[in-house]
Amino acid sequence: MRFVASVEIAADIERVWTVQTDVERWPEWTPSVTAARRLESGPLVLGSTARLEQPRLRPALWRVTEIDPQSGFVWESTSPGVRSRGEHRLVPLADGRTRAELALTQSGPLAGLVGLLFGSTVRGYLRQEADGLRRRCEER
Repeated sequence: MRFVASVEIAADIERVWTVQTDVERWPEWTPSVTAARRLESGPLVLGSTARLEQPRLRPALWRVTEIDPQSGFVWESTSPGVRSRGEHRLVPLADGRTRAELALTQSGPLAGLVGLLFGSTVRGYLRQEADGLRRRCEER
């Protein structure tokens, strides 16, 4: 199952990257995350881990598996029967704006059932994250 959301942001890619990779501050701008804790200090890099808590979902440990500074990162989390892959891509637009593209792909023997039970929640959370990221990045 794959879920996607995107948003255009009136901010340059450096600003959006800074906000998006400051994972521990996500609860300040998206109601889809109630707590976030990095397990290492320093910038987000390949192998970085974070523990996220979200309403109606079990806490999850996410590990960065791909990263391209200023362009995006991918992280993955596993739970019994389901592997989740979260993609956070940034695309610079001609007018100094940025498009953020968010996706969550779930695979594994229980992915279909989880998608059926929580699909609307996941779609809502991606939308909240995209809209919250836009609002935070456009603040001055």
